[in-house]
Order: sequence, then structure tokens, then C-alpha cells
Amino acid sequence: MSVRVSLVAAARSSSLLAERFDDDRPLDQAGWHEVQLAAQALVPLGAAELRYCSPTARSRATGEALGYAPMAQPALRDCDMGRWRGLTLSDVAAREPAAVDAWLADPRSAPHGGEPLFAFITRIGGWLDTRPACEGSIVAVAEPAVVRAALVYALGAPPSTYWNVDVRPLSTITLTGLPGRWSLRLEAGPR
Repeated sequence: MSVRVSLVAAARSSSLLAERFDDDRPLDQAGWHEVQLAAQALVPLGAAELRYCSPTARSRATGEALGYAPMAQPALRDCDMGRWRGLTLSDVAAREPAAVDAWLADPRSAPHGGEPLFAFITRIGGWLDTRPACEGSIVAVAEPAVVRAALVYALGAPPSTYWNVDVRPLSTITLTGLPGRWSLRLEAGPR
């Protein structure tokens, strides 16, 4: 028996350049508009037996706007960025360039005082591996970082792969399998 887990990246709450670490802002106007445009393709995922979201405002709002009525899962929270919370990458790079370099180079480092990348990926993988092992489907709306971490974990890729995965708002990945044994499933596009 395998389970199908579809992960939907939350709609945006700011422009890409204005994104802040561990930010909990609600959807912005562009985010709401993008949800409306993507709804036709994403609403059917709401037929899943289990519907979750990360506890952030934008993930909850995205799930609600798509009609999922998701249950917030604390395990799907974004990476704890410690003292960098609320800052942009540019802000931190200007203040602590050596710390940013260390953080990007070593997945076990946490120069910000928060959660190391390795621990974040492991936490998200733990959530995946504790999903009910039944024939059925799950949908979860989460921060793009959470979707990236889930993909890295499911594929058994090195943690450094995380930096090479680009997850755009409202993009979707589907994982199928059992705890500890996941496969990426790519859906056929429109014909």
C-alpha cells in the first residue's frame, strides 16, 4: 500500500526580492491574484482524504482560498532562522557575510542560532514518513522551503541539493510511496 502526497507551495506574500527569512506575512494582492489563476488546476487536489497546511498565514490562506479547509501541521513550519528571522538574504549578507557563507556551505551549521538545514530537512522527512500508510491521497500547502526540503528528503539527495531546487509559489510536486521509500511523480501536462 502506498500513499500519494501532493505538496503545493503557498502563494506569495511579497516579491521574490523582498522575501524575508521565516516570514509570516499574509498573502499580498499578487498572491491572491495568482491563486485565482491557478485555482482550476489546484482545486481538484482538495479531494484528498487528508488536507494539511503549514501554520503560516500565507499557507493557511492559500489552502482556504483553494477550498481545502486544511488542518495546520506544526511539523510543516518553515525553517527556524533564529536571529535572521524577518531579514532578507541581502540584509544578512551585508551584516554577516562569513556567517552566510558558512550556512550555505555546511548543512549542519546554524550561524543564525536557529535550525540547521540538515535538521530542517530531517524534520520535514519525519513528517512525510509518519503519514498514514494507506491507499489514498494527502494534500499539503506549505512554504516553498518546506516543499524543497521534502523533495530533497524523498529523493535521498545530499542536503546541498536543497540550494539547487527552485520552488515557485503555487507549484506542486507529488510524492508516492511508503515511509522511507518515496518516489517523485511528475504529472502529464495539458494536451
